[in-house]
Amino acid sequence: MKKISIVASLVLSSTLAFSFSLDSITKAVTDSISENKSTSSTSMSSLSETTISNGLKQALKVGVDYAVKELGSTNGYLSNVDVKIPLPDNLAKVEAVIRKAGGEKLANDFIKSMNDAATAAAPKTSQIFLDAISKMTLEDAKKILDGSDDAATAYFSANTTESLKKLITPIIQETMSKNSVTTYYNSINELYKNYGKEYVNSTSVMSMAKSYGVDGFIPQTSEENLDEFVTSKAIDGLFKMIAQKEAQIRANPVEQTTSILKQVFGN
Repeated sequence: MKKISIVASLVLSSTLAFSFSLDSITKAVTDSISENKSTSSTSMSSLSETTISNGLKQALKVGVDYAVKELGSTNGYLSNVDVKIPLPDNLAKVEAVIRKAGGEKLANDFIKSMNDAATAAAPKTSQIFLDAISKMTLEDAKKILDGSDDAATAYFSANTTESLKKLITPIIQETMSKNSVTTYYNSINELYKNYGKEYVNSTSVMSMAKSYGVDGFIPQTSEENLDEFVTSKAIDGLFKMIAQKEAQIRANPVEQTTSILKQVFGN
């Protein structure tokens, strides 16, 4: 009976010791995490608003340099699935029909010409973005830092779109003229009108569409301004690439290549 009591005491002592040890370890880990959070918070709060703003501006400038270089290189738009300019909406909806009607090469050449025009314009846009960044206020910077993933895009959209349109449109027009883009567009419209449209009308697609009262959604030829379409897509591509690079800088220490970027985004 005495032996059992001794054994029970030993087991109880060991259990208590283990419990105490486990509690100590848990407390140490919790304290460490809290300390790290506190250090990070203190580190960020110790940065002035000006420093944080300058860090964001530098991140956006890096993004601009990246976007202009990438999209301004050979096939910069065409080879990038995120920004590649497709056929205009009225033709994109029946692209498969156009290609089946014999327009494979025509469609490919048209798409390449639009993307080449955007690529020709991209290198000219850098200064407009840099001017917008230099005019950014502390309040603008805070909204972007605290905002959603598209906050920087929204800022550029509000502050650069009109200037970019004025700059890019003549370049788009000139390049497209050299590449006969307008001729491609008119030819594809004619091809669809003469062959593709007839193909669609001859199938059950049109009758089904009519039976549901949605035949108006069957694409027709278009008078859409091609210059505006390509210009808009070119600008969208620039915004997207800048935003992608800014997001990478925020999330990836490898992208934080300067002291201020490390200082602001490293936390």
